[in-house]
Amino acid sequence: MGAGPWARMAHAPMLAKGPHTRLAGVWARRPEAAAELGAPVYATVEELFEHCQAVAFCVPPAVQAEYAVRAARAGKALLLEKPLAESAEDAERVAAAIAEAGVASQMVLTLRYAPQTRAFLARCAEIEPFGGHAANVSGVLLGDHPFATPWRLRRGALLDVGPHVIDLLDAALGRVTGVRAHGDPLGWTGLLLEHEGGAVSEASLCMAAGGDPLPQRIAVYGRAGSAVLPHVGGDPMQTIAEEFARTVRDGGGHPLDAAHGLRLQRIIAEAEAQLAP
Repeated sequence: MGAGPWARMAHAPMLAKGPHTRLAGVWARRPEAAAELGAPVYATVEELFEHCQAVAFCVPPAVQAEYAVRAARAGKALLLEKPLAESAEDAERVAAAIAEAGVASQMVLTLRYAPQTRAFLARCAEIEPFGGHAANVSGVLLGDHPFATPWRLRRGALLDVGPHVIDLLDAALGRVTGVRAHGDPLGWTGLLLEHEGGAVSEASLCMAAGGDPLPQRIAVYGRAGSAVLPHVGGDPMQTIAEEFARTVRDGGGHPLDAAHGLRLQRIIAEAEAQLAP
């Protein structure tokens, strides 16, 4: 569902490549763009639902929230982008619809599927971690970047890259139990996160830095050593497709499901409320 830059760059090639998935069709608000993805184009979402077992979403968060509920009620498994929705209230509705329908769901938190990340998290589990810091700095909101989309220009780094960073710190240091925020989502945002077990972490988020910003980085420190995750390279999309296919076919669920996406959204909503003028 969707035919924007991310659908063209990532989702459509991933699903069409197989061998675990087949791109059965596309629905988008711009049929001419959908036709470029190399699969049947359906005029309505209902037609799309008739021809697929699962739906992968490549649409803005508000659109995802609306159509994810409809897909779940139609009995379709859902491969969901982050953030789950544009608001915590809409994220609640999505997660509730998925739970009520009993369908599989999985979030495309791309960093979590990379082998470097999984090695990093395994190392974190060994060092008795008590603190960490992360930075995700880019110039996406500047100029004519393909991802300078209306919702990102309106809401900024916290809603866009916040899910990635909070999720990684949550996985490395324990469930986030509290957040304090300062700054400006359209400029520089700082987060102080409290974790179960007493660990704390800091995160810096920015999508308005000019020049050539340093890539994202996360470091975790513990009583038995430290762990660093530098910029993650490679393409994790095929791992996402394989795990999603297994999630749908085996029915065992996935740790990065819609309920996890909702938990991240609640943390972001609390941070945004603290930043509101």
